[in-house]
Amino acid sequence: MNDKMVAGSEEWVSLPELGVPTIKVRVDSGAKTSALHAVNILPFQRNGESWVSFDVYPLQYDGKRVVHCEAPVVDRRIIKSSTGNRESRYVIKTTLKVKEEVWEIEVSLTDRDSMGYRMLLGREAMRGKMLVDPESRFLFGQLAKEEAEAFYTKGVENIQGLKIGLLASNPELYSNQRIIEAGQQLGHHIEFFNISQCYIKLDAKTPEVHYRGGRILNDLDAVIPRIRPSMTYYGCALTRQFESLGAYALNNASAITHSRDKLYSLQLLLNSGLDIPITGFANSPLDTNDLIKMVGGSPLIVKLLEGTQGKGVVLAETKKAAESVINAFKSLNANILVQEFIKEANGKDLRCFVINGKVVAAMQREAPPGEFRANIHLGGTGSIVKITKEERKLAIAAAKAMGLDVAGVDLIRSAKGPLLLEVNSSPGLEGIEGATGKDIALEIIKAIENNIAKRFVKKGKINKV
Repeated sequence: MNDKMVAGSEEWVSLPELGVPTIKVRVDSGAKTSALHAVNILPFQRNGESWVSFDVYPLQYDGKRVVHCEAPVVDRRIIKSSTGNRESRYVIKTTLKVKEEVWEIEVSLTDRDSMGYRMLLGREAMRGKMLVDPESRFLFGQLAKEEAEAFYTKGVENIQGLKIGLLASNPELYSNQRIIEAGQQLGHHIEFFNISQCYIKLDAKTPEVHYRGGRILNDLDAVIPRIRPSMTYYGCALTRQFESLGAYALNNASAITHSRDKLYSLQLLLNSGLDIPITGFANSPLDTNDLIKMVGGSPLIVKLLEGTQGKGVVLAETKKAAESVINAFKSLNANILVQEFIKEANGKDLRCFVINGKVVAAMQREAPPGEFRANIHLGGTGSIVKITKEERKLAIAAAKAMGLDVAGVDLIRSAKGPLLLEVNSSPGLEGIEGATGKDIALEIIKAIENNIAKRFVKKGKINKV
């Protein structure tokens, strides 16, 4: 017992046979087999034996640093992931180095982009070598981001492809980091730009976008606006400026503006013949009784037009409660919607992720006990779901009606069939990537490639992607 090393819940290790000098692992004695993040997995034969080649991006949220690996296959197993999905994976043997000790372990290869760690160290790899102290971290030594990056020098400088700007407010947000990583992985130069630190020069001859310090951003091929609600006006003005300079915007400013106006977006959906829950909108508290009656009485939902992520949404279970909530909001001069409550949904809704007119992933969100809102940010849970043909068609039509290339379309299953709740122009990736295991960030970058390629074809130019 005393000769075993003690590991924390996360550690830095290396895989010398694969040429991976350092990688942060999640130490998990609850998992039997270790797992390594691998993409472009291709089986081949060498001297009559089964081998596999694959690429490892060893640093989380870094798509520039890649290690090309080959290893003999020892097995192919059906493994159940932490999201509950069963997946057939190649299993290889390789060496693990911890401090100065090296031993052989088995590792399954899988896409772990949606996970927090590029490698999971399971109990079989630790047997006879390690004990785990789950309350500790980095007992073998911590590495700063710059120190970890210093181990990898190949493939960083010669970046070809598109120049892409991610316009957002928080560089640490999961969705933003994943999109940057995917762009780098596909060989593009993608950079984060804080919306509040961009400024615009309006001029007939030399229009420009400047970034802090006076840097001019006129040479971007594409921008990805991920604008927080409080920055909608400025963020859309900035996006329009980039569009006027010839940059492709995923999504464009007009579509984002429409999607952020909840009332107008519902009117657009209805004008396209798409179904929503019965909704009322009024300006005067004197209309409260008729407003409640209009949507079928209580229980009903009251929504702030400016609310996001489930905030500013109240369930009024009785007529008296509905009157109180409506009058309270109106006394604050807040714009509100009153909407019928779909009881049969039982606290569940669907989030469909639509990219370029195709549903690339869908999850069911379920509200926690005692809550009716299923938003992940409010404690809701996401799970993979098979949507119907009608639901898929509705989600695609909703994104098209709003003019969005990328959209998170929220549906609810009612006795009348699927109904549209909302169309989000900056949908988060963490919940749906975790629930479905799909690399949605990569699909977003591919959508930019495809759309820019179409623009070049229309102009009779050769695509630079």
